[in-house]
Amino acid sequence: MDAATKPEASGLHSALHDKIIALAGNGYARAATAADAVAGAQPKLVVEPGTERELAEILRLSNEAGLAVIPRGSGTKLGWGNSPTHASLILSTARLTEVFEHAWADLTVSVGAGCTIQRLQETLAQHGQRLALDPLWPEKATVGGVLSTNDSGALRLRFGALRDLIIGVTIALPDGTLASSGGKVVKNVAGYDLPKLVTGALGTLGVITRAVFRLHPLPRNKRSFSISASDGAEMQQFVLAVQNSKLAHTFLQSHFSDDTSPVTDILFEGTEAGLTAQETQLRKLSALASISEASTSTWTAREELWAFSDSADTAIAKISILPANLARTIELVKRIANQHQLRWKSLMYATGLGWLRLEGKAGSLRDALQTLRGELQGQGGSLVAFHRPEKMPAFDAWGNAGDALPLMKAVKQQLDPKNTLNPGRFVGGI
Repeated sequence: MDAATKPEASGLHSALHDKIIALAGNGYARAATAADAVAGAQPKLVVEPGTERELAEILRLSNEAGLAVIPRGSGTKLGWGNSPTHASLILSTARLTEVFEHAWADLTVSVGAGCTIQRLQETLAQHGQRLALDPLWPEKATVGGVLSTNDSGALRLRFGALRDLIIGVTIALPDGTLASSGGKVVKNVAGYDLPKLVTGALGTLGVITRAVFRLHPLPRNKRSFSISASDGAEMQQFVLAVQNSKLAHTFLQSHFSDDTSPVTDILFEGTEAGLTAQETQLRKLSALASISEASTSTWTAREELWAFSDSADTAIAKISILPANLARTIELVKRIANQHQLRWKSLMYATGLGWLRLEGKAGSLRDALQTLRGELQGQGGSLVAFHRPEKMPAFDAWGNAGDALPLMKAVKQQLDPKNTLNPGRFVGGI
C-alpha cells in the first residue's frame, strides 16, 4: 500500500478504508487532492469501482459509516448546484464505460454511466444512428453526468428532453441495492419511474451506473442558417412565425448580447430535395430579415458562454420563460445589467429555455441575479445559477421549488434516508 492509499491519508477508519481498497482494487482508490474539491468542500478519498456491483457495495459501506458521498463522472459539471454541506468520498464512474448492447434494429442502446457522449455517438454512428442530444463538452461529459444534470441543448425542440430519450436506468442506492427500471431488469422498485426520477436529480437519489436510450437515425444531410434582426421584438416575431409555420426545423436558437444585434440560428435535416424546399420557405418567411448560412461557431455557442478570463467575475445561469416573453425578458436582462454595470450575453432556445452570462463585480452579480430571479418567477419562469464566482456573496443556486418541494423531500427520504448522496446540493437543501 503506497502513501496515497494509507488510511491516514484518506482520513477514514482503517477497517473501512481497507474494505474499500479491496473492493475497488489497488490503484483505484487514492487520497483526494485540492483538485478534487467540490464547490468548496474537500473530500478525503476518491474511489473508481470497476463494476456496478463494486460501486453499490462501496456506497453501502459508506452509507453505513455515515460518510457523505459525491458521485462523479468526468467532473465537467461538478460545480453545478449548491456547495455540499460536507464531502467524505468521491465515487467515480470513470471505469463504467462499456456500451453493453446496441440493439440497432430496435433503435436502443444500453451504456455504462462513465462512457462519454462522444464515444457513445461514435459507436452508434457505425450503424447510422445517434443519441439525439447536444450536451456541453460531449468529448468529456459522461452519460451519468449528463443525466444527473439534465443537460440538453437546442435539439430538445425536435427530439424532446432527456426524460423523453431515456427508457431505462440502473442506479445504486445507498443501501447497496442495484435498482433498475426499463430495459433489462436487475431489480424493480415498484412505484417509481426511475429513469425520469433520477434525470436532473444531481445524484441525490442514487448513483447512475447504466442507462438505456431510444435512438434516432443520423440525418442524410444538414443545412443551417442565421437570421439577423434589429431588436428583440423583431426577433421574437420571427421565432414565433417559424414555430407557427410548417417548417420542419431541428433546432432554433437566438443569440443576444449588450454589443451586437440579435441573431437566430435554424437547422434543417433531411434529403437534399427536402432541404431545398425548407430553405425556400424559410427565405419567404424571413423576407425582411438578413439571412445567411450559419457559421461553425453556431454549434459551440453555448460552450462559448462558459469561456472564462481573469478580466472580470462571471456568473452563468439557466433561465426558463414562456416563449412569448422572449423580447420582454431580453429587455429585462438589459435593464438590470445596465443598472448594475454588467456585461451580458444570452442564448435562448425556442422552447423558452436558455442561458445567460453576466460579467462584472461579484456583489453586483448577486444583486442582479436576485432581482432577475424575482422578476422571472413572477412571470412563471425560473433562474438557476450554475456558475458563481468565489468572491460573490452567498446565493442559492436553485431558487424557489414551490409546491413540489415536500414531494421531492419525501422521495429523498425514501431512497436516501441518511442523506448520504450529495448532501445539500439540490433544491431546498436536499
